[in-house]
Amino acid sequence: QVQLVESGGGLVQAGGSLRLSCAASGIRFNAFSMHWYRQAPGKQRELVATISSGGSTRYEDSVKGRFTISRDNAKNTVSLQMNSLKPEDTAVYYCKAVWSREYWGQGTQVTVSS
Repeated sequence: QVQLVESGGGLVQAGGSLRLSCAASGIRFNAFSMHWYRQAPGKQRELVATISSGGSTRYEDSVKGRFTISRDNAKNTVSLQMNSLKPEDTAVYYCKAVWSREYWGQGTQVTVSS
């Protein structure tokens, strides 16, 4: 059974930091590219950051320089370090694993107060 479980969300003031984690089980983790998406109320889900199976990273323009995606293949986890948070970062954050199939986590709420 495949599971992706996000954690680390919460309420933080603008300018603060949070670290999200996504623990994967039931998949050959090191073969999958891993992605963080977010969805704010009334908006479409958007891709925030990607890390390939080889460790290459890409970021959505609004988070470049503030967010860092990383993976630990030994622990089957992907993380998103979020610094200098802004109110517009408020959203539910989801991780996704992609290889031969794609799998989603259930999401974790991030709320940034001004």
